[in-house]
Amino acid sequence: MSESTRDLLDACVHCGFCLPACPTYGLWGEEMDSPRGRIHLMSLVEDGELALDASVARHLDRCLGCLACVPACPSGVRYDRLIERARVRRRAEAPVSLRGRLVDRAVFAVFPRPRLLRAVSWPLALGIRPMALAPRLSASDLRAAPPALTEARGRRRMSVALLSGCVQRVYFGRVNAAAAERLADRGCDVSVPGGQGCCGALHLHAGREAQARRLAERTIAALDGHDRVVVTAAGCGSAMKEYGELLDTDSARDFSSRVRYVSELLSELPAPAMPAAGKPLRVVYQDACHLNHAQGVREQPRELLRAVPGLELVEIEDADRCCGSAGIYNLTQPRAAAELGELKARAILEAEPDVIATGNPGCALQLAASLRRLGRGDLPIVHPVQLYS
Repeated sequence: MSESTRDLLDACVHCGFCLPACPTYGLWGEEMDSPRGRIHLMSLVEDGELALDASVARHLDRCLGCLACVPACPSGVRYDRLIERARVRRRAEAPVSLRGRLVDRAVFAVFPRPRLLRAVSWPLALGIRPMALAPRLSASDLRAAPPALTEARGRRRMSVALLSGCVQRVYFGRVNAAAAERLADRGCDVSVPGGQGCCGALHLHAGREAQARRLAERTIAALDGHDRVVVTAAGCGSAMKEYGELLDTDSARDFSSRVRYVSELLSELPAPAMPAAGKPLRVVYQDACHLNHAQGVREQPRELLRAVPGLELVEIEDADRCCGSAGIYNLTQPRAAAELGELKARAILEAEPDVIATGNPGCALQLAASLRRLGRGDLPIVHPVQLYS
């Protein structure tokens, strides 16, 4: 059974270990824009001492939800659960600006619907980019997808269902195709079940909990029946591993226990024979927050990259600091997102990489936009699975 909000709030002893880990506190130095400060606001609202008005909502909205504070906390405070619950209440009680309402409606009308997203994205293939975050795509990019079944090569080890995703399916279909190939190389039958839709990650992290539950149930129904369920998008993987808590059923907990991020599962399986080293490649790996902080998957992608012949993995300063994508944060809080994106892009450029690897579609779009603003839109950004042998 889920803990009460009061119990979750009382776990915070206000020690301040979360402050240096928080990107928004780093930007502004404001107590109420730190995890500790936001928890204090939540506590006052919970006790009825403070109304959830526009001022309180502003500080909740400015939280990235990157969860860097969770591993930094010595008391084990579940800030992930607290901010999700706070956003449910914020959506119900606090006022929203006209711009906020329009952005919210547009995002949730389009992004969780892959067919509609693909339909409205075809102008991108013609070079028409209506906004800075819009990716550069070709017609073949929009059509790319793995087959419905990719059979295991060599000894068959397990059956895997692959989540297509929403943005991932439409803009980064080549990533899903590469994931299916690498898993098949390691003995997995990889199925891409039809009928799957949005996993509910965007909804869960934006306070649309009821919709997230419905989408979680549909996702379980579409992908169940396999040894493992694999995701290539960090945000989706984080949400799906929470299905047990979200739905509070044994079947959801069983499903969540079988969810793996693609690098996570690949690291558990015997690697095929490595090819000869190709052209030397200098790679920066960008940690996606919902992979690193929420799922604890940090070393596996790095280990797999280091194993690629000829690849040099280069670390950067503040590698685990949020790039500012954070689901739809770069749409709802564009100024803060742009500042964080530029900080991350500059750190990457200082390392002089040939390629950037990142495990989340939102991070890839955010970094591409940040690099374009700095005049380096030519620097390739790929998913790590596209580099693995």
